[in-house]
Amino acid sequence: MEIRLAQNIRAFRKQRSLTQEQLAEVLGVSTGAVYKWEADLSTPELGLILEMADFFDTSVDVLLGYEMRDNRLEASVSRLWKLNNSKDRAGLAEAEKALKKYPHSLRVVSAAAFMYRNIGVEEHDRDLLLRALELMEASLLLFDQNTDPMEDRIIVYQSMAAVYEELGENDKAIEILRSHNPFGIFNHQLGLMLSVKRRDYKAALPCLSHSLLIQIEMLFNTTMGFAHAFYLRGDYLSAIDVLRWGMDCLQGLRRKKGPSYIDKISSLFHVCLAGMQLRTDSRDIARTTIAQALALAEKFDAAPNYGPDSYRFVTETEWTFSAVDSLGKTAAQSLEKLVELIGDEELALLWQDCRMI
Repeated sequence: MEIRLAQNIRAFRKQRSLTQEQLAEVLGVSTGAVYKWEADLSTPELGLILEMADFFDTSVDVLLGYEMRDNRLEASVSRLWKLNNSKDRAGLAEAEKALKKYPHSLRVVSAAAFMYRNIGVEEHDRDLLLRALELMEASLLLFDQNTDPMEDRIIVYQSMAAVYEELGENDKAIEILRSHNPFGIFNHQLGLMLSVKRRDYKAALPCLSHSLLIQIEMLFNTTMGFAHAFYLRGDYLSAIDVLRWGMDCLQGLRRKKGPSYIDKISSLFHVCLAGMQLRTDSRDIARTTIAQALALAEKFDAAPNYGPDSYRFVTETEWTFSAVDSLGKTAAQSLEKLVELIGDEELALLWQDCRMI
């Protein structure tokens, strides 16, 4: 809460073109008293504040500069997340006030927990981290209130693991990640901890390998999603850029020898890239890109390999991995289906023309 009485007395006085001496005369006080009020060295008595508000034709609230804070639940939660983003330690006091008012609100408890965690991790403050754990434990008991599909208990467990790691309790952190790791979604974090904290490469490599395989699928979907979104927006150059980025990332994961599922994925990227090149009046370049897509598809279909051994860095995994392509069993079938789904007449004509060569 901020009171701006000193600044407002000065502002209202000048607005009326009064000197300090003249205002003092109106109020029946000394010029020194007015000076001290405006310098924020002293505060006028309540009666004088009322008299000034009346003289300046304003309310006491306006003269004081007081703004009533909205402390309802929605406003409190919003304020906590804003303070959380600023990582201001002053927000911790605000969090405790909100917790006192809404001790059984999942949203308040969660926001406060993450504030304590974020500041505690950055400042390496053990007390703040312990308070974060306390609040996280409390939030787990309140999740029957949750209506946000983006929130889940496993996110809380992941955060708890990060706090325990910061506290140096690595075994506890690893135990939490292993116990709350559906489909291996936290294998990237678990693999890192096993490698760095325990120096156990035998346990780390399967986790990291599985994580990398998941990331490849995410990379494909994310790149395709971006490309199509840019296409819908008419931003064909950005679509080309993101497709090339995705292709470069994939090539960095391909083993130099032998067939690889990456060849099939790359052929799909090439078809999409050709479609965007047609939109930028690069028909000759698009024709070359289609030819490259066909060559990659032919190469893959000659010796298809969907196994994890076709990727760099991937070692033995504890999980079964099998790539499933909804577009088609073979790369050629997938390309045909993709061209049909894109539905671009010019691309379809170019595709058929290149296939006849």
